Amino acid sequence: MAKTKIAVLISGRGSNMQALIDATRDENFPAEIVVVVSNNPDSPGLEIARAAGIEIDVVNHRDFDDREAFEEALDATIKLYGARIVCLAGFMRILTPSFTERWRDLLINIHPSLLPAFKGLHTHERALEAGVRIHGCTVHYVRPEMDDGPIIGQAAVPVLPGDTPETLAERVLQAEHKLYPQCVALACSGKARVAGERVRLQVREFGAELLMNPHD
Repeated sequence: MAKTKIAVLISGRGSNMQALIDATRDENFPAEIVVVVSNNPDSPGLEIARAAGIEIDVVNHRDFDDREAFEEALDATIKLYGARIVCLAGFMRILTPSFTERWRDLLINIHPSLLPAFKGLHTHERALEAGVRIHGCTVHYVRPEMDDGPIIGQAAVPVLPGDTPETLAERVLQAEHKLYPQCVALACSGKARVAGERVRLQVREFGAELLMNPHD
């Protein structure tokens, strides 16, 4: 089976990167990670990727005068390894519209909320403050607007009595680690296609309930 080559972008440890690495060990997974790239040379995730036998590279944003120059170098690095799809996994840089449009429908992100609710940072604190009963995470194709774009999949996580931002974050993170590989598999196998700013899923072996709630 031909596998889609993906690049994973990180800034820190990259726990979602680890989830993708684990998923790619299954010979039936439709993608292979050809490089892990970080904007932070001290990112712990680089050593994790190296230990897994994956190529690593660094494009340090501090080495460039502006975001455009940084993104040109980032784009060139991704293409150097032949990646066809880019997965953001804790990549803590806001990408310009030029970059996101260059990789339109090929750039995937995971966000710790049920978008469009709670875009941006501190999602768990804000969910608790709002008193919602259901929280979760979203995998989506990236658009120029922050935390916006066609949704591939979402996982719902209950907000429990006595939850703190930390306990809620941990439960959401567990859901992220299951949902992200599922959605990347759909994208890389051609079963998640964008049409009219919505994702059309061709899902037979997964089933909608599994995609929506990977705990089941």
